[in-house]
Parts: sequence; structure tokens; C-alpha cells
Amino acid sequence: MAPPKSLSDIRAELEELDAAYPELSIIRISQPELFSKLRFSYLEQVTKEKFLRAIVGDPPLVVGHNDNVELEAQLALVKADLKERKKEVADLIEQMEKSGRDLASRYKKVQLQTTQLAELPSSISELENTIAELRASSANASQSPESGDVPASQTLSLQDTLALLAEREAELASLNHQLSSVGPVLPRKAREAEAAEREIAGLERRRNEVVAQARETRRRKNEGESDGLEEMGRWYKGVEQGLKSLVGT
Repeated sequence: MAPPKSLSDIRAELEELDAAYPELSIIRISQPELFSKLRFSYLEQVTKEKFLRAIVGDPPLVVGHNDNVELEAQLALVKADLKERKKEVADLIEQMEKSGRDLASRYKKVQLQTTQLAELPSSISELENTIAELRASSANASQSPESGDVPASQTLSLQDTLALLAEREAELASLNHQLSSVGPVLPRKAREAEAAEREIAGLERRRNEVVAQARETRRRKNEGESDGLEEMGRWYKGVEQGLKSLVGT
């Protein structure tokens, strides 16, 4: 009697059929519920065939209760291992998400500082122009304005003009101090931003790999692929019940 086909053999045959008939693969993908029912019917027929072959075989295949107990123990170990791996995957994903949030926050700060540094030269140039205008107006403060179109900053008294000039010079000094303090930091921040981008990309790839592994594990579990143990356990139990019904026990 030929040995029963395992799920891996059945999957290999399905992959060969997909390669030989591409349209069948398209239908299987577009109508998963239909093929899920077909898969269940196929497994049911295969189980019945195995059961009948076990009964009419020479010698008949007799499965004892101890065999089922042993298979159920192995199945329990496999399920426990699967549960542990799911927990590890969930913890890893949580750690990766936390690292991703931290890196995103650091990257956002670096971008903000870079933008501020890029705006400093234009602000300094505007202040320098304002100071030059104030100094020119201070020299001509004793003259009355001849036109209503003269800016208000050029119609101030000498004391107000000097006060405004001192304020602008203080702002310029403050900006120069900020520029000198953050200027050397800019290359380091740029390198940190590049490193953060590379680390985020690596974490994203790792997360995709872990999610793919988790989905594959869940798919195998939903399809009953726990190394064939669960299917074999059900088959052995069915054989045991069939034999008991035949011998009247």
C-alpha cells in the first residue's frame, strides 16, 4: 500500500498545477472562499481514502490509543512553540515601532534646526539693511521729511532713532551668536539625520520580514500545516473509531 501523501506533497502538486495552468492560479486568487471549500472537500476525501485503505490493507493498519496520545502531545508542543514565537514577534514589532518613533522624533528636530539655520542668513541681511537705513536717517534726523511717502522709521527723533538702532544691533548680535553656536553643529546634525534615515530603513525592512513570517505562520496554521501532525492525529483518531465500530466495541 502506497504511503499517504503529506500536505507538503499536496502543496507541491498544487504549485505545479499553478505553473502549468496560470488561469487556474488567477481564479484561485480571485475566489479564495471557493478554493477554501474545495480544499476542505479534498482533505475530507483524502482522509476517507486513507481510512478505507487502512481497513482493507493487508495487514490492516491498527492505531492504538497510545499513538493518538503521543501525537496529541507532539501537537501540543508545536502549538506551544507557535504561541511563543508569536509572542516574540509581537515584542520585536513593539520594540521596532518604539525605535522608529524615537528616530522619527530625532530626525524631525534635526530638520527643524536645519531650516532655522537656513533662514538665519536672510534674517541677518535684512537686519543689516535696516541698520544701514537707520544710520542714514540718524545722520539726517534734524531735517524734516518733505514727502508723506517717507517710512516712519526715517521720521523718528534722534533719540528714538538711536534707541531703535541699538535694539536692531542687539538683535543682530543675538543672531550672530546663534549662528556661531549652531554653525559647527550643522554637519554633525546632518550626519545624525542620514544615520537615522538608514536606521529607519533597516527597521522597516526587518519589520516587513517579521510581518511576512508571522503571516506565513498564521497561514500555515489556518491551513492545518503544523508539520502534518494535526492532520495525522485526526486521521489516526478516525481510523481508531472506524475499527472500534467494525469490531463492535
